[in-house]
Amino acid sequence: MATSDPLIICEHCDCVYQKTTLAKHQKTFCIRCGGVLQRYNGLTVEQRLALTFTALMLWIFANFYPVMSISLKGLKNSATLWDSVLALSLGPITFIAMVAAIAMIIAPIFQLVLLIWVLCFALTHRRSPGFRFCMRWLETLRPWSMLEVCLLGAMVAVIKLAGLLDVLPGIGLFALAILSLMMIRVAGRDIRDLWDIP
Repeated sequence: MATSDPLIICEHCDCVYQKTTLAKHQKTFCIRCGGVLQRYNGLTVEQRLALTFTALMLWIFANFYPVMSISLKGLKNSATLWDSVLALSLGPITFIAMVAAIAMIIAPIFQLVLLIWVLCFALTHRRSPGFRFCMRWLETLRPWSMLEVCLLGAMVAVIKLAGLLDVLPGIGLFALAILSLMMIRVAGRDIRDLWDIP
């Protein structure tokens, strides 16, 4: 795999710096604006790929298993993430349903598929076909993937409904919680390190 220039650009103020090798728990900061330039990432390609496959499995659980189940006087109902998007699309706020689908379902799966594609080739020490395209899309999709916001909303719903109905958190909610943390780890700002994989 071709190596990139040993330079890093601050994403906040465009100041250019020389890359440095970091020790565990170290970060580098921009002198001009104080933004974080680099963070230590101790993951190997194999570990990152394993975590990405794990995140993919969690995405399947989070999307196809109930996030919560509610019951009242013998009547039971459960809802998945897809059900919440469909419920939003039936009302007057269809645009919000589309945004929710992108943020909770579409952006995360595209991130995971692109990461698996790039990392599978990185195992053989070469860049994947369309590497630059994939890396640009990974960076573009990062702000659109809002699983943690979805998780927070689900937790608020569980707490609010618990006083009125019998609410049981489902497998999907637990999978969503773990997936939110894993997406930060495997598809966060550290993906820029993939440019340096030999």
